[in-house]
Amino acid sequence: MNMLAFILFLLIVGLTLVITYFASRRTKTTADFYTADSSLSGWQNGWAIAGDYMSAASFLGIAGMVALSGFDGFFYSIGFLVAYLVVLYIVAEPLRNLGKYTLADMIAARFNEKKVRGVAALNTISISTFYMIAQLVGAGALIKLLLGIDYLYSVIIVGILMTVYVVFGGMTATSWVQIVKAVLLMAGTFIISLIVLAKFDFSVIEMFKQMKTATPLGGDFLNPGNKFKDPLDTLSLNLALVLGTAGLPHILIRFFTVKDAITARKSVVYATWIIGIFYIMTIFLGFGAAAFVGYDKIIAANAAGNMAAPLLADAIGGDFLFAFVSAVAFATILAVVAGLVLSAASAFAHDFYGHIIRKGQATDKEQVVAARWASIGVSVLSIILALFAQNMNVAFLVSLAFAVAASANLPIIIFTVFWKRFNTAGAVTGMVVGLASSLILVFLSPNVWSPIEGAAIFVGDPVFPLANPGIVSIPIGFIAAIAGTLLSSKKADAKKYDEILVTANTGMKDPL
Repeated sequence: MNMLAFILFLLIVGLTLVITYFASRRTKTTADFYTADSSLSGWQNGWAIAGDYMSAASFLGIAGMVALSGFDGFFYSIGFLVAYLVVLYIVAEPLRNLGKYTLADMIAARFNEKKVRGVAALNTISISTFYMIAQLVGAGALIKLLLGIDYLYSVIIVGILMTVYVVFGGMTATSWVQIVKAVLLMAGTFIISLIVLAKFDFSVIEMFKQMKTATPLGGDFLNPGNKFKDPLDTLSLNLALVLGTAGLPHILIRFFTVKDAITARKSVVYATWIIGIFYIMTIFLGFGAAAFVGYDKIIAANAAGNMAAPLLADAIGGDFLFAFVSAVAFATILAVVAGLVLSAASAFAHDFYGHIIRKGQATDKEQVVAARWASIGVSVLSIILALFAQNMNVAFLVSLAFAVAASANLPIIIFTVFWKRFNTAGAVTGMVVGLASSLILVFLSPNVWSPIEGAAIFVGDPVFPLANPGIVSIPIGFIAAIAGTLLSSKKADAKKYDEILVTANTGMKDPL
């Protein structure tokens, strides 16, 4: 056990629990629990969005992917960053103006039917659970490496902590944990990047030159094709990354934590700058790990390369930097899983329980109690699923969640605001088919089936050849929404659409 790392772990946990304690004293109503009573400023929410988004996939997964695969690993950094242009120009303002607590609220603003709200909530819970598995896999590997605790118990520890944050502190605690984590992560990444650059005499050109001989890949390290050999698979991955963020429930609910659409836009601008600077620095993390840790040592620590960043910190900065970076990685995971649990719990309590089971008659207290129980249920489910995905790269696991989000949620968000003829049948069909197609294709893909024992969950030949289903499932989601609308005998409410269009763009309620 690394005692220094253990002490820093305890400090991080202690700090987040203090935040949770003070937040719990302010969390009394559903608005407090779901949205921190829309009290965050633009810069605060921007840092919180960055903290929510820069997950284990970003810090652990991308560093490992770049270290082992070279240029191909950087596809994730590019895709994650460009995605915020879609969020900024298409989603942020309409979502804030139409919604209240959840993604389903936005869709229900136009189609106020139980089945629409129910399917939207199901999508939210599915995507959040999928995404959470990646975070728990990263947490399990990290704690096992540092503290020598078995993977099973590591995942359970993180699961308990994330549940405590949400159950007691709600969105206020979650937001401030994410802000603190984002600041720590940026600081840790900057320090490592500076040290790595110093070892190359502060010359980026020299760094690229030396990387041609630093790994077993040789000069190919800087070329595409080391991991993604199929161009179609590469395109599929990037489609999912660029379009998926705009459908991720735990990111979308962050726009309800500010007072209006203008502040929501400011949040995205702040977040984009923070995230952009961070993803540029992932080059130094990956290159540094490849050069100063080595391929064999990275693989020995974790087959998927998830421990590349902490190992790099140890190689170039010794015990203290290793402990600090590992503690920051731990804080990263805690912050993100708290946001994921909250988005799933909100969907269950607000949409399923509050609107479908109780038909809008649930009191504030009843909804908060339901959300807290839902948080526990989501955590338990995610822990169980994470136990089967121990040897999968966390960046890759997250990319699958992006594909599901882009297939099941994005078409409905866009058509709700921009297509006058869109109706209830189209919304339900698009969400159900988008979710089902992406999940089925993932299950039939090489991620789950491989003829090589130990390379995937099951032994056998994959039915679907692509590792990421986005290039197929995203068009299917759009086509299903269009087909469901055109084949339905029920016409869209033109007056309702006019109201929605004005509200989405101005924030005016009941404009006509």
